[in-house]
Amino acid sequence: MSNYSIQPIVFGAVRTYPLASRKSKVSVRDFAKAPATNLSLTSFLESLPNILAAEDLRNLLTAIHKARKQRKAILWGIGGHVIKVGLGPVLIDVMKRGFVSGIAMNGAALIHDFEIALAGNTSEDVEASLGEGQFGMAEETGKHLNEIAKLSHRIRIGYGEAAGQFLTSGVIEVKHADSSVLVAAYKRRIPVTIHLAIGTDIPHMHSAANGAALGDATHHDFRLFCALVQQMHPGGVYLNWGSAVLLPEIFLKAISVVRNLGVPLHPITTANFDFIQHYRPLQNVVRRPTASAHGRSGPESHGYAITGHHELLMPLLAAALAAGWPKRSRTGKR
Repeated sequence: MSNYSIQPIVFGAVRTYPLASRKSKVSVRDFAKAPATNLSLTSFLESLPNILAAEDLRNLLTAIHKARKQRKAILWGIGGHVIKVGLGPVLIDVMKRGFVSGIAMNGAALIHDFEIALAGNTSEDVEASLGEGQFGMAEETGKHLNEIAKLSHRIRIGYGEAAGQFLTSGVIEVKHADSSVLVAAYKRRIPVTIHLAIGTDIPHMHSAANGAALGDATHHDFRLFCALVQQMHPGGVYLNWGSAVLLPEIFLKAISVVRNLGVPLHPITTANFDFIQHYRPLQNVVRRPTASAHGRSGPESHGYAITGHHELLMPLLAAALAAGWPKRSRTGKR
């Protein structure tokens, strides 16, 4: 016999209702389909469940297709990791298909893409070179990227455009131009903006570094990025790939500038792709820019956080775009 003065509740009087009358979040209509032998890409995508991240991917791709059809900006923010895991050719193909209106890079992405274009390799072994003070001291990278910043400052174009111009000018031999995002974007007149935090990138240690030129070049590109973000209204898309701090902060400030100038940027769609969902991308890309404002009517903005490795997710998204998926949602509406 229990020593407590209180007794457990008896459930005999609890009221119930028929399961069929309950509204549920999950239905067999939304379940995945078992894969068939020799499954096509479109069939594979159609087999995904219409639940959680798979539903988010379907909705995001629908928004991208809609933005392209309506000629609204589709902007890609990419960190250095995206380039150094070999996704440049994937992004170049997406450009060719008309799904890129502009690209924002941090300094690491600029470095990796430049080195790929020049030498066909990138990403040094930091531990092996740091002890001797050799980390980041590659001559060509430091010399030429600082020359490009000075070119930007001198002829009053952005750092990204100056990089594309330099790599296609014939001034130096560029053996792997076909693998360079900077070259492909420049040839297609797709704006690339470079966003620096001075002191974070290896060219800033080079004797040719000039703070005034670097600052002017990247500030020009911030203002250009604000103009690109303005073109997202209404119905545009911003995709953040692999930048945990810098590009999410840049995007948030651009949102504020554009709205301050009277453009509501509504509705828009944003997404963060990364193998860890960090604080700033979640707040500054996914949530804050898409939050409902008081008194605002019409379609809602949406932000998505899709977690996974870039080397898997970007090819998947690019393949889905190339295939035109989704043709229709599970409810029959595009």
